[in-house]
Amino acid sequence: MKVFNGKQSAQDYMSAHTLAFSTPELTLMRYAFWLGDIIPDPKDKNNTIPRIMAYVEEKDFAPVEIIDEEHYEPTGAVRITGTYGNVNKVSGDGKFCSECGSKISASAKFCTECGATQD
Repeated sequence: MKVFNGKQSAQDYMSAHTLAFSTPELTLMRYAFWLGDIIPDPKDKNNTIPRIMAYVEEKDFAPVEIIDEEHYEPTGAVRITGTYGNVNKVSGDGKFCSECGSKISASAKFCTECGATQD
């Protein structure tokens, strides 16, 4: 897949051009014109190309991981929110998860261990 390396082109532009007395709109307009300039083709010196084509690269991307929305696996990152019950430690007024039997807060909507929805 061919992709535009915008980060590298912006770094090249910024390193070669001063931003003194420039507004963001002016800088962006100059950058766009700079990308459209005709330059010698780096691969074939007899041809010319728009500068933007010098920043188009061939990249391979790893397959995207499919998220299974039917299965919940708690990471423990959000254990102290109201969704999982009281933020304080579970005391004598807790209840047990209907799926795994872990002790959870009486107001918990989800089990903090297995993620099962509580009634």
